[in-house]
Amino acid sequence: MSGDLISVGVLGAAGRMGRSVADAVTAAEGMVLVAAADPSASGSRVCNVDVVADVHDLVEIGVDVVVDFTVAEASRVNLGILAAAGVHAVVGTSGLDETDIADLRAAFTSSNCLIAPNFAIGAVLMMRFAELAAPWFETAEIIEVHHDGKVDAPSGTAIATAGRMAAASAHWAPDPTTSVVIEGARGAAGPADIRIHSLRMRGAVADQEVVLGSTGQTLTIRHDTTDRDSFMPGVVLAVRRIAGVPGLTLGLDALLGI
Repeated sequence: MSGDLISVGVLGAAGRMGRSVADAVTAAEGMVLVAAADPSASGSRVCNVDVVADVHDLVEIGVDVVVDFTVAEASRVNLGILAAAGVHAVVGTSGLDETDIADLRAAFTSSNCLIAPNFAIGAVLMMRFAELAAPWFETAEIIEVHHDGKVDAPSGTAIATAGRMAAASAHWAPDPTTSVVIEGARGAAGPADIRIHSLRMRGAVADQEVVLGSTGQTLTIRHDTTDRDSFMPGVVLAVRRIAGVPGLTLGLDALLGI
């Protein structure tokens, strides 16, 4: 890190999440927003910082950490450039697949990268609680709700939750459904055939419910996001600590010690 302050750049600065990140970084102690990039808003200003065209401009300006809340297609390009330049990256983009993860693990050798499906600390705890509960139940389903501007489904949080639950237990009851009257009624089959149901609703931000069932009982673990500001403490935490977690890190868990 340069000097006493962490210099931060934001990708996707014109979007709602990008602007929230810019505001959070500006308000945080020990860091300073020095650059913002968004091709759709080049030449405008965010938090008294000029918005430049793309990631190349951020690298040229000089930053310690870049926060990327764009889309998967853009992130694949952005992160490769940041890795080559030795710049740390904090990534909230969803839609990156296992091939992308492997590529990024190989690329980030001179700087570090953290990718989190969800930066809300409550959501991280929800995923951990679901993972802990999984070995004690035979059935489970996930319902995730997001705003109507989210273009991918299921959410990265839902996929990550199902993956962690599947890894925690090998004993899941088979789906009893033998006749599907309307295709898709049982949702998508995630890891270990855990069903994931995606809702896209106006008025929503981001919610997830994990329902686990065993004989005579169900357990519901739910997290609701009412404002995008809920993600910002996790983003700021990641920016502060990214220099101390070598290579590629998946999820905030390592930073929270859970």
